[in-house]
Amino acid sequence: MPRENVEPGFPPRLVEGYKAFHYGRLRHERERYEKLAAQGQSPEIMIISCCDSRAAPETVFDAAPGEIFVVRNVANLVPPYSPDGEYHGTSAALEFAVQALKVKHVIVMGHGRCGGVHAFREQMEGNAAEPLSPGDFIGKWISMLEPATRDIRCDDPESSAARQRALEEASIRNSIANLLTFPCVKILADRGQLQVHGSWFDIGKGELWVMDRESGDFHAAMQEG
Repeated sequence: MPRENVEPGFPPRLVEGYKAFHYGRLRHERERYEKLAAQGQSPEIMIISCCDSRAAPETVFDAAPGEIFVVRNVANLVPPYSPDGEYHGTSAALEFAVQALKVKHVIVMGHGRCGGVHAFREQMEGNAAEPLSPGDFIGKWISMLEPATRDIRCDDPESSAARQRALEEASIRNSIANLLTFPCVKILADRGQLQVHGSWFDIGKGELWVMDRESGDFHAAMQEG
């Protein structure tokens, strides 16, 4: 039995989680991991999702190692194409997935009760007690939601929850529009070699909603009954 040899203060929860992985999933999928290490990754799907700890794509889609290429950021935003010499993490990941990995699908995955979207909406509606962010980066990042406010479709504008979801869905549509400003995405999408999708995950109910590419509306991926 291997002895634990970790730095003092390293989160015990992670040590226990790794032990469960080591003696569980790794033991059953060792051949898969060895193959991935030797041959590299070749996922067909990229997912751009929020870094919210409650909405992990690998968990929602029950993905095996090597199946999906995931980039996560605050509020699952895609910036417009802007090759200005600055640092662009999401854009770099997108470029790598499309040009190097040659994924066939790019999915923007939003979720319910998104803190970033909520903070922006409170600011937009004049309910924020203080500026959007006291930090150096989040306020500027979340300001990319502004164009989405022109595409809000809300059936019950008196409901805060309905307005929140409407902005979350509008944000996904806006990010997809930004995706298509990237030449590497637009060219392949026009050729039918790459498909762009939107989805929204309800954390409380565990429901997945998928965007209709023609209308931009969202529909439940599964119907009960």
